[in-house]
Amino acid sequence: MNRQALVIDDEPDILELLTMTLSGMSIDCVTAESVAQANQALKQQSFDLCFTDMRLPDGNGLDIVRTIQKTYPNCPVAVITAHGNIDLAVEALKSGAFDFVSKPLKLKVLRDLVNSALNLSPLKSDVKERRSRDKLLGDTDVIRSLRNKISKLARSQAPVYITGESGTGKELVARLIHELGSRSDEAFVPINCGAIPAELVESEFFGHKKGAFTGAVADKQGLFQAANGGTLFLDEVADLPLMMQVKLLRAIQEKAIRPVGGNEEISVDVRILSATHKNLAECVKQGSFREDLFYRLNVIELSVPPLRQRKADIPLLVEHILVQLAAKSGELKPVIGEDAISALREYAFPGNVRELENILERAMTWSDGSVIHEADLMLPEAPLNSLSADESGFSLTADKVDLESQLEDQERQLIVDALESTRWNKTAAAKKLGISFRSLRYKLKKLALD
Repeated sequence: MNRQALVIDDEPDILELLTMTLSGMSIDCVTAESVAQANQALKQQSFDLCFTDMRLPDGNGLDIVRTIQKTYPNCPVAVITAHGNIDLAVEALKSGAFDFVSKPLKLKVLRDLVNSALNLSPLKSDVKERRSRDKLLGDTDVIRSLRNKISKLARSQAPVYITGESGTGKELVARLIHELGSRSDEAFVPINCGAIPAELVESEFFGHKKGAFTGAVADKQGLFQAANGGTLFLDEVADLPLMMQVKLLRAIQEKAIRPVGGNEEISVDVRILSATHKNLAECVKQGSFREDLFYRLNVIELSVPPLRQRKADIPLLVEHILVQLAAKSGELKPVIGEDAISALREYAFPGNVRELENILERAMTWSDGSVIHEADLMLPEAPLNSLSADESGFSLTADKVDLESQLEDQERQLIVDALESTRWNKTAAAKKLGISFRSLRYKLKKLALD
């Protein structure tokens, strides 16, 4: 049996184009020319997909979007907007629309949208919850709420702006949105916008043609093309140069790119997820980030909580991390002592989950190999001066101390002292440090002392 689509528009030409295109994809169409007709059709049968114009004789497409989102949540609905009317498209996405297409309709864009919508998994909510729980660990209310929001966002193509402090797991959240959505079989392409030299950022994003500049000895695909059909995750998006922000905005709105040195635009079907640990709204006020791009990326904002707001999850996270570290090092997983757990619960974790991983990796090296105690964690004896109280208990200032590098330097010095006192006899040094020879060898390699 063919899939069923509801097409709502009062323009005969648009209705004809949509029905012809969908029929060519083996999709049967029911048409409606008003909100009233659409509501009647929705009551009479179920649909796998819906297209609706934004302007209708007795209402607008937003009414349709809200009705379907509330009453028929498994039916993805896409809105048709006038060319350049991005504000209405954004409003529709916030109301629950799966995606939008602009007039004049481009057949490739239309087909890509249909394929993405029909690829949405009809998984039950409990199955999705289990999948997300396996990736995003925790049983606290804030984490359960986050997993629920991720499941909902996975059914949309709306751009999502992920906020949160460094180390909270923003990329993990982005990957989960991708994996639970219709693009899960396609590429997830993460990029750290702050790590690309300004003179190369356009080429990295959009690719280039041979001879476009010195050193361009061959055609090169950009990240947009690499993510075509999938998801592009722009981490630290606040670090993009202003020049690139203009071109990124156009690529998102037009769903097309032009390689450096190229003469023709290339259509791309990419979902954009972005993140930064900075206050992007403040960057807009300061003039370092374009306001129009901010509103285009920030269609839906998703906040990832810091570890200090979910301390009840620490024992679960510790067990998971220790299992992974033990598998990586080839050693038996140590037991975490109650004194160590208590110390971790009291710690502020300015570096969040990433810092917890580093603390436990270091503790496995310094422990006797079977039990990790509080002393093995090497936590600061007092709160860092760079921490100040806020409504959550703590917050980071701009001049925060680089805790991890300081502890790494301390660790390196202890190992060097032990090696020098044993005339660089690694077996004796490991014994002096109270760790296994394998652990010492691992640390020597990690700290570039081998």
